[in-house]
Amino acid sequence: MGRYAQIFEFEPNEDGKGLKIGIVMSRFNIDICEGLLSACKASLIKHGVAQEDIRIATVSGALEIPLTLKKMAESGKYDALIALGSVVRGDTYHFEVVSNESASGIMRVGLDTGVPIANAILTTDTEHQATARMSEKGAEAGRVAIEMVRLLQAL
Repeated sequence: MGRYAQIFEFEPNEDGKGLKIGIVMSRFNIDICEGLLSACKASLIKHGVAQEDIRIATVSGALEIPLTLKKMAESGKYDALIALGSVVRGDTYHFEVVSNESASGIMRVGLDTGVPIANAILTTDTEHQATARMSEKGAEAGRVAIEMVRLLQAL
C-alpha cells in the first residue's frame, strides 16, 4: 500500500530506458560545470538512458540557460531537460540577479511547456563549496529528470 496508510502512492521510478534527455550547460565556471556534467551523464547512463539519447547545448552563463531550455522543450524531442551551471557569489548584487532570474526562468519553462526540468545550477558563496557539491548535485539531476518523466507519465 505504501508508506501512507490507506493512501495510494505513486512510487518513484528511476528507469531511464528509452528516454531522450537534453542538457543545457553554462560555460561560466567551466571546471565546476564539467564536474556536474560528468556526474549527471554517469547517473543517466546508470539508470538506463542510452548515451546516444543525451544531447547537450552549452551557453555562456546561467542567464542564457532558460531560453535554450525553452527552445529544446518546444522542439518535442526531449522527455526531460537538465540545467547545469555554477554561480559563485562575488562582491556585487549580480550574484542575486543571476541566481534568482535563472531559477525563475527555468521554473517558468517547465510550467509553461510541461517538460520536466532538473535544475542543477549551483549557487554558492565560494568555488570550494561548488566543487564539494558538484558530483552529488550532478548525479541527483540525472535521477530527478528520469523520476519526473516517469511520475508525469503515471499521473
